[in-house]
Amino acid sequence: MRQATSTGKVVLAVISLLLSVLIWGKGLQESFGRPSVVPKLSMRQQEMSLLANPAIPNSLKSFLVGEAPENKLKQVLSETSLDQMQDRERLVLAALEPIEENRRSILELPFENETYASIQKALLQKHIGSRVNPSLPSALETIKDDPFLFRVSCLALSGDRKDCVDSLVSKRMALRLIFSQGVPAMAVLLGSGLLIRQLWLLFRNANTPWPQLVSIPLSLFDMVLLIAGGFVVLGEVLLPTLVSPISETLTSRIGSPLRESLRVFIGYSAMTVPPLLILRQQLHGLQSFDLPEGGWLQWRLRPFTQAFAKASIAWLMVMPLVLLTSWFMNSLVGDQGGSNPLLELVLRSQEPLSIFLLLTTTVIFAPLFEELIFRGALLPVLVQGLGRSWGVLISALVFALAHLSVSEFPPLVVLGLGLAFLRLSSGRLFPCILMHSLWNGITFANLLLLG
Repeated sequence: MRQATSTGKVVLAVISLLLSVLIWGKGLQESFGRPSVVPKLSMRQQEMSLLANPAIPNSLKSFLVGEAPENKLKQVLSETSLDQMQDRERLVLAALEPIEENRRSILELPFENETYASIQKALLQKHIGSRVNPSLPSALETIKDDPFLFRVSCLALSGDRKDCVDSLVSKRMALRLIFSQGVPAMAVLLGSGLLIRQLWLLFRNANTPWPQLVSIPLSLFDMVLLIAGGFVVLGEVLLPTLVSPISETLTSRIGSPLRESLRVFIGYSAMTVPPLLILRQQLHGLQSFDLPEGGWLQWRLRPFTQAFAKASIAWLMVMPLVLLTSWFMNSLVGDQGGSNPLLELVLRSQEPLSIFLLLTTTVIFAPLFEELIFRGALLPVLVQGLGRSWGVLISALVFALAHLSVSEFPPLVVLGLGLAFLRLSSGRLFPCILMHSLWNGITFANLLLLG
């Protein structure tokens, strides 16, 4: 038996839905204007490959480093116009490129960073055959905390590998490269094997039956109020508008990127309040119904080992599908930009407190909140109202839309489908939280390695 749906609730749900369509439509449109982090990630990956190259065994170079990483890096840099590059990117390109007349313009552009400007001047002097500034060695010393820039600049000016190549840095980068390249590769192999096994079991009709889904006596209008009203209108627009001036005042005297990390933490925490309060009120209204074992949301934290095993297997199985979807979309329409700004922020964060705040937001808060809303409440109501297939599909689409990124939409739909199937096949919410956290955590770790 369901709760009766009042006329007022229907009207409020319709208004919330119309507003959320406008808000999400504008957000998706604006995502085209956000820069893509893909070129920067590709650049960092190639830089790491070049730094690690001397320490990588020849038998593994083709897998970990690939063919001609230097040419790949130059290609990535060349795809960005010079006036849009930062000083460091211009200097790297100038040091890597044999400076011909068509590239001399790089060395004649104004550099804001004084150290970079002195190295730029030395590269130009060498190119035209003039005497190199004697203060150059001290300039190179100041960029030693940027191992890649130091190496390419040093080699371009002196060509002495003994002075320019640090074996300790190469070994350290080799370990990073093994993790950033090896872990995804192993995950794809294992995940592909698990997918093939699952398809074989499905073909033989030998799958383990799924547990019965606990029916939450809420209506589709309740879910519209929760997602459109609570998550979008109140959570993504109204409350951030109220909290943003306070957040800016509190963090105005804090340096970047810690300032941005604090604002993300405060903003995301505030965004969760309206939908959580609405969901609490909705569940509180079910007191006249018999509470099922495990509660309406089916958290079921124990046994933990079983939940973690299910989450890990699901993560492995969804990994190749998400990567395949990303590759297919990039091949079909190219990089559409609109990357999540958090990726860029994690990539350039170095302060422990900044990293901790971003880690807490992305690996703990986001999985907990999003799974509670999308797989804890929305999915069961959609399944019982529209059927399993439509419920799974619509919940995945709403989950992907909520991230307001056109370029990330297809991969997020696939991830949402995987999380929905895990929720239904396990009969528990906790494995979904663990899988989501694992997904964000591995992504976060890779960004730190590339940062």
